[in-house]
Amino acid sequence: MVESAGYSGISGLHRGSRRHSILLSQTAVRIRPLDTLLSWSLRLAKALDRRTDKLGDIDPAAVRGVLLISSTALGDTVLSTAAFAPLRRRFPVARMVALIHAPYVPLFRHCVELDEVVPSRGAWRGFVGLVRRLRRERPDLALILHGNEPQATPLAYLAGARWIVKLPNASNPFRFLLANREPPVAWAALGHGLNQRLRTAELVGADVHGARMTLPVPKAAVAAVDAFLADGGLAGRRLIGFQCGASAASRMWPAMHFAELGRRLLASHADAAIVLTGSPAERDYLENLCRDLGERCHVACDLPIEALPALIGRFDVLVSGDTGSMHVAVATGTPTVCLFAVSDPATSGPAYDNGHDGRHIVIYHPCPDLAIGTKTADPRCIARIGVDEVLAAVEKQLARERTR
Repeated sequence: MVESAGYSGISGLHRGSRRHSILLSQTAVRIRPLDTLLSWSLRLAKALDRRTDKLGDIDPAAVRGVLLISSTALGDTVLSTAAFAPLRRRFPVARMVALIHAPYVPLFRHCVELDEVVPSRGAWRGFVGLVRRLRRERPDLALILHGNEPQATPLAYLAGARWIVKLPNASNPFRFLLANREPPVAWAALGHGLNQRLRTAELVGADVHGARMTLPVPKAAVAAVDAFLADGGLAGRRLIGFQCGASAASRMWPAMHFAELGRRLLASHADAAIVLTGSPAERDYLENLCRDLGERCHVACDLPIEALPALIGRFDVLVSGDTGSMHVAVATGTPTVCLFAVSDPATSGPAYDNGHDGRHIVIYHPCPDLAIGTKTADPRCIARIGVDEVLAAVEKQLARERTR
């Protein structure tokens, strides 16, 4: 089972701004000589391009090809799915092609709104070949829902898109290629990552009212999950999911905390079992944790990525840090207990169903050390979240699910 994570409350706004400034200084786009040559070449090409790129000139009935770029982490792409249906309604006759990070293609190729899913290898790997592949799709319009620069915007233009739309656009070194190059909009003005996707779709006239993330659950994936549960003797048990891994150690709750939480839950719920989700590369880590918990713990890392929504959809609750699996749980309606320290749940936490519904409980202990960021290998901040607090939240979710 492949897992990846992405991103960085209100009480931490000033602190979050300082962290954002530090991260910008550490991760600002560096224009290398090759990038500079590409930039000047594209400036010349854009100056000679006689096609208008005014957003007001978009005729939905005349748009024959739409390219959706969401080529980063799993959670980032799950968030992007909320824009798929509104864009399909807006461009009903267009061939809609999505560029997805290669490991996640099997999951998203079943999305009913998409006609084709093209794999991206990331950065400049295979860039020329990818341009050739996308040019065959002849996109009129490209929406960069979440893509890394300096590759994403040049890729959309070289693929042939007349209109290219992306938010935020303020720090994009290729902003001159965008149809929405003015006014400059920064991340701080967009709020949650879901809002960023939906505002991008709104720029081309899509109605995003009530839009929610959706994930396909093909029959083969359901069958794979059924077989996994049957083989483990899990049928009829209450299933508690633990997403123990993350893209960086700073977002990983310690294994010893997960182990203690698991032991206490299994001791108080005789009908419960714990399922650990993660990638095949995490097998040893997860199996060691499972050995501590006993026979009612099962590792699900051998299931294919396309089975992740079907599996998480069976859980009574998922305990997770800021990960792609957390967003999958939100998309499937599975209750969660979400652990945050170095990233801000206001921008990357559960996107909805928080409020009075209470389907998602966020435990946020802001990290006091601004040098410990979302991509660092330092777990000290997230380790400050105590087992007692997480256990109480899980018990609350289990009680709520029982009353349903």
